[in-house]
Amino acid sequence: MRPMSFGQGGPQSQWDPWKPQSQQPWSSGGGQSPDWAALAEASEARNKRRRLFLVGGGALATVAIGAAVAVAVVSAGGDNQANSPTSQVPSAGIPSESASAPSFAPTSAPPPLDPKDFIASAKKDTAPLSPDTLFSGTQLTLGGTTYKKGPTADTRNCASAAGGTLPKVLTANDCTRLIRATYVKDGIAVTVGVAVFDTEAQADKAKDETNKRSFVKSLSGGGVKGFCESGFCRTTSNSYGRYAYFTNAGFTNGKDVTPEDTAVFKIGNDLAQFAFDQIHRRGQAQASAAANG
Repeated sequence: MRPMSFGQGGPQSQWDPWKPQSQQPWSSGGGQSPDWAALAEASEARNKRRRLFLVGGGALATVAIGAAVAVAVVSAGGDNQANSPTSQVPSAGIPSESASAPSFAPTSAPPPLDPKDFIASAKKDTAPLSPDTLFSGTQLTLGGTTYKKGPTADTRNCASAAGGTLPKVLTANDCTRLIRATYVKDGIAVTVGVAVFDTEAQADKAKDETNKRSFVKSLSGGGVKGFCESGFCRTTSNSYGRYAYFTNAGFTNGKDVTPEDTAVFKIGNDLAQFAFDQIHRRGQAQASAAANG
């Protein structure tokens, strides 16, 4: 019987150290070992080819991406940029922020109407005027203090409702009307008077010509005792628009007013402020009506 021979009887197997389960060639005779040097050279050659392939593939991918970017940039510029070199980015291809922002025609709101313009002259100040429009209601609350309203009066003869040097001042500046109202609290009374002129200039001049002896006459009756008919009382004068307004405050028992009588000063100041506010509201109402009309 022939002895069995290993390694014969079929094609010699191809061993590849990079492939799993491949067979390493070996010889049955002579006990020779594999040629390790040759195997190492073959492995190195294969590694070098693989690295070259990977490097080459990466370069091709970079070139492809660069070409795609160049095409995209050129296309964004429109047909007139199609022949531009790919290394140049056309300026028209990148829209600016201002180009994409919507633009609107400039607009401006008309300035608000000035209330004082409507109370500066009789031509524009045409709203109804009476004791009820200036001094409405039966009482007045200011700063937490409530004053009861007494009698009111309205006259076209301004000098007849004034005292001291005021009649001459009102007449010289063509006062057309004088409206008065009295308010009381705790034995103290004040008469507030609003003189009406045709123009702001006349009202300003009348106010400038008043002095300490210029006062509006106190108005009593209707449960309000007479006051400030003699002795010392506290008076004020001012103007706003075509109106001049005055106060005359004192005790209903006839006592003279002194600088220490702060309650008398307070009621005079409160009613002077109220007169100003009421005149200003006339201007506001007419300005609003004109703006909405």
